[in-house]
Amino acid sequence: MKDVLTENAVKAETSKISARKAQVYYGTNHAIKDVDVEILDKTVTAFIGPSGCGKSTFLRCLNRMNDTIPSCRVEGSITLDGEDIYDKRVDPVQLRAKVGMVFQKPNPFPKSIYDNVAYGPKIHGLTRSKAELDEIVEKSLRRAALWNEVKDRLQTPGTGLSGGQQQRLCIARAVATSPEVLLMDEPCSALDPIATAQVEELIDELRTNFSVVIVTHSMQQAARVSQRTAFFHLGNLVEYGETGQIFTNPKDPRTESYITGRIG
Repeated sequence: MKDVLTENAVKAETSKISARKAQVYYGTNHAIKDVDVEILDKTVTAFIGPSGCGKSTFLRCLNRMNDTIPSCRVEGSITLDGEDIYDKRVDPVQLRAKVGMVFQKPNPFPKSIYDNVAYGPKIHGLTRSKAELDEIVEKSLRRAALWNEVKDRLQTPGTGLSGGQQQRLCIARAVATSPEVLLMDEPCSALDPIATAQVEELIDELRTNFSVVIVTHSMQQAARVSQRTAFFHLGNLVEYGETGQIFTNPKDPRTESYITGRIG
């Protein structure tokens, strides 16, 4: 009875993405098995688990990045605001404007800082004038806590920034299309501790406007930045719940073994 009440309480909060019996196959390899999860709006959700457990694979399902891999097939149901994102009528390019992504290594385009941020709004036709585009670029760079560092050199190459600045530029680029969800695949793994702290602070600020899903190999990071945590192991979603509960009172012995360092 308690689990039903808990499930209803989750649904009472605003669910942004729902997965039901989600499966991922790479050829004959069954990489993700029967994942059921509700990702809440205006919340940071962390995916944790050992290397190769399926957390990044599942993350990439949420904006159909796996479509780019010929051997990959996704089954089950994944919905965004109740709409099936794998429906044949859904344009993956439009979906990725709504569900932005930041990758492990900063990957700015070989363009100016301004053009890196302006690229998405331009291709999606989100602005009618140069003034509107200027406004989006500034707003996005401010959201990524980068504006004050780059406002006097917007025409210089994005690739000339430091690693931490490049990652924040990629976050600015991702939020420039006004997405509803922001996916982050180990966004701090290539950064030093100071840049990591800046990005973590930024993630906390971003959740006031976006639903953020972060894959991290750092349990300390998951504990610091997320409100909900999902633990993956061998392609299964073992446990999902409030971050504090997952770390202090996990229900599944596999979760406890991972958190205490016995598996991983």
